[in-house]
Amino acid sequence: MVQRDPVPPSDPGTVLVPPCPLGALWAVRHGESTANAAFAEAERSGRAARPVPGRDRDVPLTGTGAAQARALGRRLADLEPVTGPDLVVCSPYRRARQTWDGMADAAGTYGAALPVLVDERLRDRETGVHELWPPVLVRERAPEEAARRERVGEWWYRPPGGEALTDVTVRVGQFVTDLGAAAPGRRVLLVAHDAVVVALRQVLAGIGAEAPDRVPPVPNASVSHWRGDGHGRLRLEVWGDTAHLGTHRGTARRAAPDGG
Repeated sequence: MVQRDPVPPSDPGTVLVPPCPLGALWAVRHGESTANAAFAEAERSGRAARPVPGRDRDVPLTGTGAAQARALGRRLADLEPVTGPDLVVCSPYRRARQTWDGMADAAGTYGAALPVLVDERLRDRETGVHELWPPVLVRERAPEEAARRERVGEWWYRPPGGEALTDVTVRVGQFVTDLGAAAPGRRVLLVAHDAVVVALRQVLAGIGAEAPDRVPPVPNASVSHWRGDGHGRLRLEVWGDTAHLGTHRGTARRAAPDGG
């Protein structure tokens, strides 16, 4: 393990949480994709001969991912329309759009009635020259980059031609600002990617919030939920919940009392 000099944290009492006039916010990570499955298999086998073919934005869901999307839709259908989402904003990537399509179909009339927007700022983290390379392949073909990633840390590592999570957080932060201004009081469902959900958590934690040294996991087809506190702030209620998938990992992860 490479040791890094710690960044002095802000005084928790001085973290500034800016107002966000949304009524509520849900963030869903897309279901399992073919790239997710290929990466997992490469890690299990320890072999990765080549990158996953095609463009990242065109990667589709697997059959498992499609089933996960339908499970998400059934969860959506169980919400009351007066308290559940009344607007959907989706990543432009195929796997996210397919996830929403599966959700809307399974949610029936509720899903069909929801207005849907697509915003480029909800795209996945760009990985540059290593687009669709399984991590084991990076370790094999670009060991100096794998070492740099370990040395710098996941939150700050920027692959050649790609984005760090800090970069994703900047564009997600601007999206949240614009969304709050354009849709005050709305209850919004985002369908996107793990990097976007992690960035969203950092943005909503406030100015001065400490960047995570260990990036919190965001399972495929999980739901994270922020609730309006009645004072113009969103508080994190649940993180990475997969209970709707019926797996042993499906316990909701409750947020800390301060919503951080």
